[in-house]
Amino acid sequence: MSSKKSRLTTLFTYVCLNKFIISLSSKQTSDLKAQRPTTSKVTAFIEKFWQLTIISVALLPLSSLSYAELSSAVITDQTAISDELSGKKSGETSAAKSPEVLTQKTTLKTRWNTIEASGKNHSVYFHAWGGDPQINSYIQWLAKRVKQLHNIDLHHVKLTDTSEAVSRVLAEKSAENHQQGQVDLVWINGENFASMAQYQLLAKGWVAQLPNFSLTNPSENEAMTRDFGLPTQGMEAPWGQASLTFYYTPTHQSNEFNFAQHSYQESIQHAPKDVQQLLTWAEQNPGRFTYPKPPDFLSLSFLKYALIALNQFQTEQIKSGLYQAVTPLSQAALLPVLWRYLDKLHPNLWHQGQYFVASGTALQRLVGDGEINLGFTFSAAQIPASVARYNLPENTRSFVMQDGSLSNIHFVAIPYNAANSNSAKVVANFMLSVEAQAKKQQAEVWGDSTVIDVSQLPSPQQLLFSTNKQSPSALPISSKIKALSEPHPSWSKLISREWLKRYGAQ
Repeated sequence: MSSKKSRLTTLFTYVCLNKFIISLSSKQTSDLKAQRPTTSKVTAFIEKFWQLTIISVALLPLSSLSYAELSSAVITDQTAISDELSGKKSGETSAAKSPEVLTQKTTLKTRWNTIEASGKNHSVYFHAWGGDPQINSYIQWLAKRVKQLHNIDLHHVKLTDTSEAVSRVLAEKSAENHQQGQVDLVWINGENFASMAQYQLLAKGWVAQLPNFSLTNPSENEAMTRDFGLPTQGMEAPWGQASLTFYYTPTHQSNEFNFAQHSYQESIQHAPKDVQQLLTWAEQNPGRFTYPKPPDFLSLSFLKYALIALNQFQTEQIKSGLYQAVTPLSQAALLPVLWRYLDKLHPNLWHQGQYFVASGTALQRLVGDGEINLGFTFSAAQIPASVARYNLPENTRSFVMQDGSLSNIHFVAIPYNAANSNSAKVVANFMLSVEAQAKKQQAEVWGDSTVIDVSQLPSPQQLLFSTNKQSPSALPISSKIKALSEPHPSWSKLISREWLKRYGAQ
């Protein structure tokens, strides 16, 4: 017993003296840093090393500690000194083992376990666009999985436009319904996110609670926390990302041209490759192209792509206005070129631009019926899937414009008054899981690109995201996509409003 007490006393004395020397040396090192250049750090380190060694040797004869035990303690203190000299805080080099970090992780895990437990056995009303059969089918799969895993009933409330959900939550807030909202989770981005954030309709700070959010590597990927350039402030969890993809059915369908025997480039050689070629192609093929009417999401995506591409000749200062809130000056500098372009394009559209379809689904139907030869989508996998269902001709080919492809990340959000917010968090966390993200990326399922940083995953999980042999109608993996960032949300409102003024009666 006395031996054990002696060891503890000696160790306590050693630690106190060691810490005293480290503190003293730290002050001296600070003085050295102030008086000498950075190269003197080595000298300061040597001074500290010898001070610690002297103390250690002095204590050694009095201690029942082994030399190995004492050496280990010295090395630990030397590591602390090395951290200090390199400008790091104590414990930073072993953050993964830091008690503070471990405590934080334990707290987060405990908090999530509480959320997960309270989220089970409830219903979640997921308000999401319902215009794509593939996406609807995937959401049905999500519903089955969260039912199996958490006994959560996920109901897909199909929307024609996401603004319907925005209006519903705003009406509930006006009616002072602050706790029993009918929208638990909403698929959202861009203008609708900006509106809900502006009117404080979204729950804040919940995304960091999701264990699977870390899979997106947000600290290294700013896009995961910004929506059309706006900080998400923890109000949205990323779900997927996509780029504007065009699809084309060649006009020459004679038996002399066998698409199976020709290369991809040969099969799209007559398709337009940029926004100016699109105008030329429309003039040469009148009535064979159109686009949906604003404020349809796909329509605005096409118009924003054209706006950016047509202004690429502008100075960087002028172009930067696209990524800031619209001002009278930026509107005057950037918007007129779009109207001049559309004035030339519209007479060559389907029905001479006198009538516009309402959605991307209707646009694809025109291609499938052979009324037009060119369409576009934000769901690239939709094309081969539609070909497989015989909704599009077998010779349909996908491509991206060489002057850029509008690209964005789409998110899910929880309204501030959601009736089952914890259940919605559990669903959102599963949506970010490797299982759900890999399933979603499969071309035959949805083909929506994952938001997970796959490079950070173990090799077996990375294989889940590998792509099998593609359909000839799919966008080739080798396609080089020049990503165009989404403009500030205020541009969508402006374009939609001004378009309706100019062409709305048509």
